Amino acid sequence: MDKTLLAQLTQALQDEQGKLEAEINKITHRGVDGAVATDFPNHGESEDENAAEVAEFSDNLSLESELEAGLKDIRSAQKAIEAGTYGKCKYCQHEIDIQRLLARPASTSCIACKKTLTQEI
Repeated sequence: MDKTLLAQLTQALQDEQGKLEAEINKITHRGVDGAVATDFPNHGESEDENAAEVAEFSDNLSLESELEAGLKDIRSAQKAIEAGTYGKCKYCQHEIDIQRLLARPASTSCIACKKTLTQEI
């Protein structure tokens, strides 16, 4: 992979990391122990408002989990860049198609392996 493309993908990873961290910060807070916890909304005291709070909290927990998974993928890709293994499928060791990396820079598997793993064949 040429240096220009690698720099472009590195920047895309950093940009996406910033977006995900900003989204996480909107729905979480950091406790005194440093742990991140999802915020529990407060809409009022009525049963309807309480039900809405629980539903929103549940949605936020799911969203936080998805955002954290995205951050984990980005950090793995950044480590692969540092190790010089970025762009290689972690399953078959073949090069990941450039178009896939441009579409999803945090990809760690080629399309063929991903399809096999998710049984989309």
